[in-house]
Amino acid sequence: MSIQEYPAQKDSILHILLADGMVRGLLVTGTRTVQESQRIHGTTPVVTAALGRTLMGTAMLGSMLKEENASVTVTITGGGPIGKLLCVGDRETVRGCVDMPQLDLPLRQGGKLNVGLAVGSAGRMSVVKDMGLKTPYIGQVPLVSGEIGEDFASYYLQSEQSPSLVSLGVLVAGDIVLAAGGVLLQPLPGCPDSVIDQLELRSPLLGDISRELAHEPAPSLMRSWFHGLEPVILQTTPLSYCCSCSRERMEKALIAMGREELTHMIEDDLDGAELSCHFCKSRSHFSTHDLIRLLNKATR
Repeated sequence: MSIQEYPAQKDSILHILLADGMVRGLLVTGTRTVQESQRIHGTTPVVTAALGRTLMGTAMLGSMLKEENASVTVTITGGGPIGKLLCVGDRETVRGCVDMPQLDLPLRQGGKLNVGLAVGSAGRMSVVKDMGLKTPYIGQVPLVSGEIGEDFASYYLQSEQSPSLVSLGVLVAGDIVLAAGGVLLQPLPGCPDSVIDQLELRSPLLGDISRELAHEPAPSLMRSWFHGLEPVILQTTPLSYCCSCSRERMEKALIAMGREELTHMIEDDLDGAELSCHFCKSRSHFSTHDLIRLLNKATR
């Protein structure tokens, strides 16, 4: 695939190999995805960066799922003023929400957004992979810094026993998302120390990926960063912010509340009820007649 063939205006994930297949990697371009997240939630710059980084990390996990209908849910609760970050992804889409979208904090020294302070580091990151089996896979690790990228790297090492280099970034100017993306590199078993040394030497180049993506497409960056390591693009998958909510799903959620709760809703509000999706803010109104119909379907 040539650089000219790469859809630079669309978000996507490059699946790559380095060093004759001894290192696998992902390069995520997610500017539009984070722009959509910012539009929906109206986040401040520091929250845009925190939620955007979590979306990029979740997109990486989702893109590696093998089962077609599988999904992954990432929850980060660090004890910081931002509250909980929650993102859900599959192989081509991601969505997310945050407790405190309007949180504003002073910049760090040097003018950087203080994501670590917003998120906090006194909590955990939880990853739930639903592969359609009876029991989902659940992995939990303590947060390292709250800067998100380091925390995903810690997850890969501790829960998946896969040493990983992870860089996640969101470049913002006020309410405008200029660029967003991420890099994941994982040496495979048997990878020579000389190759790992090369990755460590080049890791500073990956540290500000969002700023790099603002000026150059991912395939071009890949060839520049990994020159001499024989980079190969295996496939390119699309990425977008997409919510799977629907009125039918909301009906199921109301039924799951049970007969007692539905009865209270019917008795307390003659105008029915309105449900709002956390991920896309879409709303559905359910009349009293609708609630009575759902009450008759509830089994407990």
